[in-house]
Amino acid sequence: MKGWLAAHAGGLGAALRRIGVAPLGSALNALVIGIALSLPVGLYLIVANLQTASRELTVTPQVSVFMALDANRTEVAQVEARLKKHTQISTYRLVPRDQALADLKKSSGLTDVIDGLPQNPLPDAFIIDAADVAPATLAALRDEIAQWPRVAHVQLDAQWALRLDAGLRFARLVATVLATLLGVALAAITFNTIRLQVLTRRDEIEVIKLIGATDSFIKRPFLYFGALQGTAGGAVAWLIVAAGTYLANLSLGELSHVYAALFQLRPLSLIEGLALLLTPAALGWFGAWLSVSRHLALIER
Repeated sequence: MKGWLAAHAGGLGAALRRIGVAPLGSALNALVIGIALSLPVGLYLIVANLQTASRELTVTPQVSVFMALDANRTEVAQVEARLKKHTQISTYRLVPRDQALADLKKSSGLTDVIDGLPQNPLPDAFIIDAADVAPATLAALRDEIAQWPRVAHVQLDAQWALRLDAGLRFARLVATVLATLLGVALAAITFNTIRLQVLTRRDEIEVIKLIGATDSFIKRPFLYFGALQGTAGGAVAWLIVAAGTYLANLSLGELSHVYAALFQLRPLSLIEGLALLLTPAALGWFGAWLSVSRHLALIER
């Protein structure tokens, strides 16, 4: 165990020395990787915050059924009987036109204007809670009820929430695709960086192989170099996202005073921060392993 730890400590030390030899180049590589990684991470964080906000704002989707203005009590009762028997309807309630007008008076503050109307402009309405709130089911229920006699209009009240959810799903897909592509790019950058290092040390590698150095001994510093480069890029990405979140929250704080609604972007959690460091480290290690394995095989030919 001591020998294994000493070997890895030696490989890590050699990688750190190589970074110290060219600190500017290493810093620029970390900056490029960090900027690239911050794009999908920032998009992920925005989508996660919007999902949290939408869950707090979104109520159970309801279907509002508005009767024709001249529908009589018998026709309203016939629609109510059909709603009562419908298997896709969980609950419903009738809002008579007189009650709707009274509620409008209380909520609008336009009592004088409403009292001056020649007749009640509001129809009888049913507010329906569906048994299944899947978007396709709600749309089918809306279209079905719209065909019933004396029904003037059917509205899906939470359609905006369904559209928001669809948009967030698309944004998650974009973030996943972007993260995958940039992960491949990170592995490719590390592959090319290690390739150049191996080629510049070709003679040194050939000599130490002649005196008995194993492939693991030769690979270890390069692997640690790739992992350190990925970790540094992840740290830069975390700093960029943290700074962006802080600046965004300053602006959102000003909007909160205007609209009297507090909304703040949450920063990356501890687990998300660790993932942002470990994932590029693993990709850097993998890219370095591919590169050094390939070029060691070419040297041995």
